[in-house]
Amino acid sequence: MNLRRWESAVEQQIRTGIERGEFDHLPGKGKPLEGLADGHDEDWWLKAKLRAERLSYLPPTLRVRKELEEARAAIAEASKESVVRRIVADINERIRDVNRRGAAGPPSTVMPLDEEAVVADWKVQREG
Repeated sequence: MNLRRWESAVEQQIRTGIERGEFDHLPGKGKPLEGLADGHDEDWWLKAKLRAERLSYLPPTLRVRKELEEARAAIAEASKESVVRRIVADINERIRDVNRRGAAGPPSTVMPLDEEAVVADWKVQREG
């Protein structure tokens, strides 16, 4: 029985390419495939692309928590009260937006900052 007769067109092209040596010098030849030990992940290709592009994705409720941490660090480094107030206004707008929309992901537990309290704390930190 001739097995080649039962090959699909794709399988035949692959076999022909192997016979011609078209797969001999591919990058990564002889190296293990990444991610196989971690179990099956349907989004492996997306995660690899995000890593390659140095991008990330967080659900809005987690992203706003990260942005709040960054805002607090920026407030600590701010040299003017007007900058502090602008940072607080910006992060509060994003917090309110996430809380209002009820975004997908874990629930939001972040509340807007009290602008006057933040400014007062910032002034104390600058004096000390």
